[in-house]
Amino acid sequence: MPAVEETLRALLARGAEDGTLAPGSKLPTERDLVERLAAPRSAVRRALDALERDGLVIRHVGRGTFLTDAAAPPLGGAPADTSPAEIMQVRLLLEPPVAAHAARVATQADLDRIAECLRAGGRAEDFEGFESWDARLHRAIALAAHNGLLMNMFDVMNTARALPVWGSLKRRTSSPERRRCYHEEHTSIVEALCDRDPEGAQQCMRAHLENVSDNLLGRR
Repeated sequence: MPAVEETLRALLARGAEDGTLAPGSKLPTERDLVERLAAPRSAVRRALDALERDGLVIRHVGRGTFLTDAAAPPLGGAPADTSPAEIMQVRLLLEPPVAAHAARVATQADLDRIAECLRAGGRAEDFEGFESWDARLHRAIALAAHNGLLMNMFDVMNTARALPVWGSLKRRTSSPERRRCYHEEHTSIVEALCDRDPEGAQQCMRAHLENVSDNLLGRR
């Protein structure tokens, strides 16, 4: 991640945590950010582009840049003793209906961001690259539901994917063939979203997560 983008994300995170920035808050102007970050205007614009792609800010011509609901800080992390089985149980409860709702309310910008994650995941040649884009894809789908409370819940759940027990299990059960299979399943989910097919998006997401659960745990 470029240094200016990382610094800007940290600045927004601190503001969200201390209450000086909240969903709907207007960000400083580009000129102010250039001075505050001591960075070229072009670098600040690229950083804002990245934040917009991730759904953390929205820009209105003539009005400015504003924080979205997705920028609200998570309620807390997952317990350190969360098991892979618990993670998959929660994912199966949460993500299929989220995909259905996203199919109804996603904007074209949301769908473009989701498609970008899908393409990048398909190009990834190693475990780390694929896992990174896998996580971004699922989060982009959740962002497309446009519900700040739901995103807090999703992000709490998603912190469990950073636990060592999850990472080691995913690495142990990963293979190029399995990653290709997951990419095909991701493609079916994204196609249903682009077709504005809530039932199809929900079914494809459920089938994908059930396959992931079977591969990780050997059972459902």
